[in-house]
Amino acid sequence: MSESEPKIVAFCCNYCAFAAADLAGAMRIQYPPNVRIVRLPCTGKVDPLLLMKAFEQGADGVFVAGCLEGECHFLEGNLRAKKRVAYVKRLLEEVNIEPERLEMFNLSSADGPIFAEIVEEMTKRVKPLGPTYIGKKVK
Repeated sequence: MSESEPKIVAFCCNYCAFAAADLAGAMRIQYPPNVRIVRLPCTGKVDPLLLMKAFEQGADGVFVAGCLEGECHFLEGNLRAKKRVAYVKRLLEEVNIEPERLEMFNLSSADGPIFAEIVEEMTKRVKPLGPTYIGKKVK
C-alpha cells in the first residue's frame, strides 16, 4: 500500500458484513487493499471511544458495517450502532475533523460485491481529504 492511499478501518459484524467481506474474497472481487477489518460479534458492540481510537491510531477513514436494518442477529444492535456513528460524526465535526471520514453501512452476508463497493466508496471519499495526522499511523 502506497503512502498516498488512505488507511481505512472497517468494524464489521460477524454475521453479515464480515461474511460479505469473506464472500468478496471468495469471489475474487478486487477492491482497494487499504482496508483493515475488525471483526465484531455485532455492530452493537461499537463504542464511540472505539471509533475515536481508530482515528487516534492513524486511520484516515472508518466505517461500521452491520446487518440490514430490522435483520440484526442481536435484534437492535445495528440500530444502536447507527446512533453511535451519528454521535461520533458530531464529535468529529467539533474537533475539526471531516465527519464524512466516518460512515455506517448495512448489508447482508450475500452482499460481497457491495462490500467491495463500500471499500471503494470510502477510499474515494477519504483520499481527497488527505491524512488525519492524529496520533500514530495504522500499519
